[in-house]
Amino acid sequence: MSDITPFFPGWRAVLAPMGSRVKSTLGSLKEATLCQIEASLAAGVDGSLFVKPKAKAHSRRRVYCLERVFGCWVWQVLGARVSCREVVRQVQGLFAVGLGRRVGAGTGAYCRSRAKLPLGLLEKVFLSSAASAQKRAGVSKLLQGRPLKVVDGTSLPLEDTPQNHAAFPAAGNQYGSVGFPLVKMLAIFSVASGAIVGRATGTGDQSENRLLKSLCGLLDKGDILMGDRHFGYFALAAWLQQSFGVDLLARVPTGSRRVDFRKAIKVLGKNDALFLWRKPPEKATYFTLQEWDTLPQQLTVRLVKATIENRGFRTREITLVTTLLDPKDYPAEELMAAYLKRWRMEMCLDDLKTTLGMEKLRSHPPVQAQKEILIFLTAHNLIRWIMASAPGDIERHSFKGTLDTFRQWSIAMAAAGRKKKAPTRTKLWEEFLTTIAADKIPIRPERREPRAVKKKTQKYPYLSSSRKTYREPLSRTKRRILNNYMKNHPKP
Repeated sequence: MSDITPFFPGWRAVLAPMGSRVKSTLGSLKEATLCQIEASLAAGVDGSLFVKPKAKAHSRRRVYCLERVFGCWVWQVLGARVSCREVVRQVQGLFAVGLGRRVGAGTGAYCRSRAKLPLGLLEKVFLSSAASAQKRAGVSKLLQGRPLKVVDGTSLPLEDTPQNHAAFPAAGNQYGSVGFPLVKMLAIFSVASGAIVGRATGTGDQSENRLLKSLCGLLDKGDILMGDRHFGYFALAAWLQQSFGVDLLARVPTGSRRVDFRKAIKVLGKNDALFLWRKPPEKATYFTLQEWDTLPQQLTVRLVKATIENRGFRTREITLVTTLLDPKDYPAEELMAAYLKRWRMEMCLDDLKTTLGMEKLRSHPPVQAQKEILIFLTAHNLIRWIMASAPGDIERHSFKGTLDTFRQWSIAMAAAGRKKKAPTRTKLWEEFLTTIAADKIPIRPERREPRAVKKKTQKYPYLSSSRKTYREPLSRTKRRILNNYMKNHPKP
């Protein structure tokens, strides 16, 4: 078994009882498909988490056992969201060629087994993948080498079902009951690895600050949390520093505070000064009364303003607020350079939604939607783990390029063990990482990523009323027939 599971030591106890049959079973499938790509990703997840339960779901060794269902679901995500039917066809090929056993052609058994995956298990696997990526990543040279983390949120539409509508109501700017249910997701990224280390979900009415409160337990003392204008407030900065020893670096909210450097209590440099922020008279809605009373009455913060001038674009000014007060340990230039990395972490959401296909969740029950989110985040972290394992600067490694390279090289690594004089999979893995490192992203300092699309994504009109009352517009041919009829049969 050692030559079959070199990257999957945690699953040896599961595969060993199958004996010699596992060689022919796995080998035949690996040559033609990507169904066993999890064998190369196993080192990025704690294999001891996949322990067969003693009772109830996944307690017996069946076709769709615990680890096989998880592996197939991850493969669906990494394979550009292939259908459940294709997963079943691969499992059919596995058992037909390797064991001579027939597996049902329907997708019901796989979908039911997927729905029975414990939510707690997927949460642990997700955190394990984030920890593995963190171990492989280097240490930032900015801001005294302290860990940099970024918080950002997004919205994900769900399938239009009554259960999803009840759990995640449509946003207020949608067409009443016609709009799709939306789940708001807040994620915390690690700048060093690009992995997502924590996530929280809620409805569209919940603020991102409220969701962040539920994730602060995942922050470590000494972290620096960066965010956009939604997080540059007194309450959050004081609470993070007082309760968790975490410093904040965010943009000053537009309109809530007028920045006047003439009112600074201490000038540290040009457009760099210390200010005294006082506690607002009204309690923030996402704090309890007890938590609000424990916050200090005033907080010393540092404001840094920078002017960005790019040829061909209008001049922009950015004002940051931070609790990093020492200008020697934390120069203004490093603060701006660190905050610039926040946008790259926001592009990780684009990797999730566009590259991996998480733009819309397909699961129907709300609990299953939570599981689908965890699978997507785990797959994202595993690709980030590969990028962190490759030599060189991880910021120059392409997420899409790494995913494409992994899809193709996994076939070669799986088939290498079937040839006597072929290089070992360990050497192929090293060559694979070298290939990723050689395919570098060009340095584009003035590149813009506008939130706009050039191509229309919908060829049909939007549904502007309920399905029962909606009347489909007439086609061009029917309109011509109707017009001719009206001309030949005018009203009296």
